[in-house]
Amino acid sequence: MTDHELGIFGENLAVNHLINKGYDILCRNFKYRKQEIDIVAQDGEQLVIVEVKTRQTAEIGEPWMAVTKSKQKIIVQVAHEYIVQNNLDVETRFDVISIVHNSFRTKIEHIEDAFTASA
Repeated sequence: MTDHELGIFGENLAVNHLINKGYDILCRNFKYRKQEIDIVAQDGEQLVIVEVKTRQTAEIGEPWMAVTKSKQKIIVQVAHEYIVQNNLDVETRFDVISIVHNSFRTKIEHIEDAFTASA
């Protein structure tokens, strides 16, 4: 599986995970100025911006560790644009779904409120 295929696989797993938890999926791969957010969902009254990180191994660290402060800043900026474009006035939460998938296992870790807009 290529890195691109693994990424798509991970995002599909994440979407199914969120749906199973009762979230509504509003948008996938929202792009703004060459940047994107993976999933925009709704959990009750809350808008949830979800970054998905998928790896075949956690040898160099869990996938969620790749959501650095600079990546968080980009996600917040793109989320702001999504909110403006859709004229929303809602509480927003930033989650990370970390996935390790290989021939031995598939591990999904959903970190709610992983970071804030002030990050």
